[in-house]
Amino acid sequence: MTENFKSGFVTIVGRPNVGKSTLMNHLIGQKIAITSNKPQTTRNRIQTVLTDEKRGQIIFLDTPGIHKAKNKLGEYMVNVAERTLNDVDVILFLVEPTDYIGAGEQHIIEKLKAVKTPVILVINKEDTLADKTEMLRYIDTYRKACDFAEIVPASALRGQNTDVIVDLIFKYLPYGPCFYDAETITDQPERQIVSEMIREKALHALNEEIPHGIAVTIERMRPRRDKPITDIDATIVCERDSHKGIIIGKNGGMLKKIGSNARYEIERLLGQKVNLKLWVKVKKDWRDSDYLIKNFGYRDED
Repeated sequence: MTENFKSGFVTIVGRPNVGKSTLMNHLIGQKIAITSNKPQTTRNRIQTVLTDEKRGQIIFLDTPGIHKAKNKLGEYMVNVAERTLNDVDVILFLVEPTDYIGAGEQHIIEKLKAVKTPVILVINKEDTLADKTEMLRYIDTYRKACDFAEIVPASALRGQNTDVIVDLIFKYLPYGPCFYDAETITDQPERQIVSEMIREKALHALNEEIPHGIAVTIERMRPRRDKPITDIDATIVCERDSHKGIIIGKNGGMLKKIGSNARYEIERLLGQKVNLKLWVKVKKDWRDSDYLIKNFGYRDED
């Protein structure tokens, strides 16, 4: 790689459910971060890598949505998101198309005003607008609220203007060597990606009140010596006995559905067959337990 290469870190911030993980997955061309239509899907800071042989390397940090925390897990998630603002070279701030800036977005804008990092505003979900000219009004609304380095309308889901986003990121990155080899897509351990894939399928399948209260732990993940099969034992942890019954479902139907959907994704990730076994355990109010939050992999020092 030449001396004209650029490299650096880019954090993606925004309120819950604005499409941060969808955008990151699209930019790197591979699904690493889980997505769902439920808020606060992302809990950890997820790091992925985009390497352009001619221009350099972008390391993306997909953060939990910034929101008003209701428990210790929520506090952890907000701390993770806000702490990244001073540690990166470029900030992508995702919002939805609107001419009204809500309290949540205003809170993030105030945080962004306090940092010197260039901020690229991405007005996501452009594809949902019946009248495309409305976007000009939304751009004007946000331009008046903060001195953004750039403002880009886009659709993370449809891939609209994502190439423009990459171009603008390289515009603001410093010159420097690559941090990872060209083949690296993420620094996340496979076990963590697998546990998140299982949690994603649970998020998709379960009703509104349960998903925030679940975590997934991988008890065992081991490839067989004699066959191209990986055996995985995983536990879905919930907060209520009543939730356990719903997750398992009638005659185990819900748990089988979650397992079947997760197995398909995991096999694509690992490139081989997977024997997945799921269990469900109750840990009452684990989201307010410092010990259990750390035990389930949510550590502030990460």
